Amino acid sequence: MLENRKWVIIGVFCIVGLLYLARLFYLQVLDDTYSLGASKNSIKRVIEVPYRGQIYDRNNKLLVDNTPVYDLYVTPKKVRISDTTAFCNLMNLTKSEFDSIIGLAKNYSMVKPSLFLRRLSKEDFARIQDALVDFRGFQPQISSVRNYPGHTLANALGYISEISRKKLDEQEYPYYRQGDYIGQSGLENFYEEQLRGRRGVKFMMHDVHGVNKGSWKNGEYDTLAVAGKNLITGIDSDLQRFADSLMLNKVGAIVAVEPSTGEILASVSAPTYDPSLLSTRVFSKNYGDLIKNPYKPLFNRPVMASYRPGSTFKLIQALVAQQDGTLFPHTVYGHAGSPMRCHCRGGNDLRGAIGNSCNPYFYQVFRRMMYNNAETNTFKASAIGLARWHERVEKFGIGQQLGVDLPSERRGNLPDVPYYDKMYKGANRWKFSYVSSLSIGEGELLITPLKLVNLAASIANRGWFITPHYIKGFGKMGADIPREYVERHETGVERQYFLPVIDGMRRAVVSGSAKSANLYGLDICGKTGTSQNAKYGHKYDHSIFVGFAPMNDPKIAVAVFVENAGWGGDVAAPIAALVAERFIKGRTDSKRLAARLRAATYLPPIGGVPTYKKPVPMKKDTTSVHRRDTIRRMPTPKPLAPRPLMTAIQAQSIPAAGSQK
Repeated sequence: MLENRKWVIIGVFCIVGLLYLARLFYLQVLDDTYSLGASKNSIKRVIEVPYRGQIYDRNNKLLVDNTPVYDLYVTPKKVRISDTTAFCNLMNLTKSEFDSIIGLAKNYSMVKPSLFLRRLSKEDFARIQDALVDFRGFQPQISSVRNYPGHTLANALGYISEISRKKLDEQEYPYYRQGDYIGQSGLENFYEEQLRGRRGVKFMMHDVHGVNKGSWKNGEYDTLAVAGKNLITGIDSDLQRFADSLMLNKVGAIVAVEPSTGEILASVSAPTYDPSLLSTRVFSKNYGDLIKNPYKPLFNRPVMASYRPGSTFKLIQALVAQQDGTLFPHTVYGHAGSPMRCHCRGGNDLRGAIGNSCNPYFYQVFRRMMYNNAETNTFKASAIGLARWHERVEKFGIGQQLGVDLPSERRGNLPDVPYYDKMYKGANRWKFSYVSSLSIGEGELLITPLKLVNLAASIANRGWFITPHYIKGFGKMGADIPREYVERHETGVERQYFLPVIDGMRRAVVSGSAKSANLYGLDICGKTGTSQNAKYGHKYDHSIFVGFAPMNDPKIAVAVFVENAGWGGDVAAPIAALVAERFIKGRTDSKRLAARLRAATYLPPIGGVPTYKKPVPMKKDTTSVHRRDTIRRMPTPKPLAPRPLMTAIQAQSIPAAGSQK
């Protein structure tokens, strides 16, 4: 019995010994972890930064690519400079700048390389390359910067810059290092993960003198850098540059969308800037200058600026009222009983009210919709009506983020019952007359240009829209588009109710408030608007137009906002028509009109009234009486001689100055 226990104990010790031996064999022979740790002094881990993905327009024209540059790194302990003055002259540095950079490098590490100069061009590097042999301790590393061949679309594309300490600390999965570049705004930010690619790592052997002895273990542990995916956008770069030119010396936005796909064709934020300014060595200075610019060129107006939609909102009122059962195409309203002034003669049906932009008509439409319930108390009835109205209007994307692929979209404002309860300090303390300005797109209502062009696309599609988006896909074939940019969204208004509204929009262009947009061969349908400008007065109201073309086979929807430009038909409508013409025809036939609009200036100076230079008429103006979307009493302008229905030739040279809204 005792003999058996002895062999059991011996067996246990043998098994434990074998386990220890197996573990030691694994650690010393099979596992390289400790070998790598012991080799830190002789093996250098070199990070390979991948090329960032390029960005193309819908016709595969480059919008953004990469240009090789060189970053110069310094290792303080290895620095040997015999003539500091000569070195500073070579690098275009002052002595104080040199001392400051070296001081920061020493504080970081005496033995590890840190950045000395960033973004040396190929020419600059060629100039200093041979001289670096005489100045030890400096090592060049190839990098790249963004290049913008089109010099356009600055706000939508965004920019990249060095990652901040805050973003480094907020990383969920460590990827970026100090000094790495990251998309800071626009598409560069939204698609950062796809554009940045995947970095690679190489392990290089060095001797005690720091001389490179080649790849460690024949590159067994190396990983290759993978370039970022190329982003294909729906932008038409020719259309984009043309739209940019029309907004020279103006403040506002142009957004054009393909209704059937939701792809954004052009996105102008005026004033704009050359995106190349933020890809140079003097990034900080250029960025600071743009920040200080009083016209705010970094402010992306298509998705961030909020405006009152003015009379363009009458389109939604007409649609939701028909769906509500309180409005029919043959319904006629006069001017009686409305506190709102109008310059049309009254007595319009729905098509005529849209074509002539009749304020009293839509005052009555909104009033009837608000009180279309069994409640006899006007305060309670107004709340019930507004809640139902809000629910219907919201389906057009108003008062919410549409979900465009940019990181800075604003919601705008679609007031509801709680909003007015808070404004008037309690429920049942307001009624229709308090909010009647909503009927013509004024009051507390705010939308972005993107939402307005989405409305045009919804009408062009007769009841549905796809979320507006810049992406067309990734790679050469434009694949992998996110699912949310192919899904249809229904507006909740039946198709038959869109038809009289479209007829009214066509009438507005042919013989109504938007005659300045009636260019030959386009069949444009549109609606003008004039957004009140309390800062400078009604003379400097914002000019708005929304529309699509052609009428029965829509290829493009356009929304235009021009601040301080006055009535909708003066400036915004012809600009939208020129954009539609350029896209549909592939050329500009109305060259004289385009030249006049480029020459027009509407800039609000600091501490004064706007610089207000209207387009110079090409011929004697015979436009009929002006009309405005406003509830305030305005002096009636002196009538001019009426103009007959335009022919195709006349439509190409419509004067913007003095035309209707």
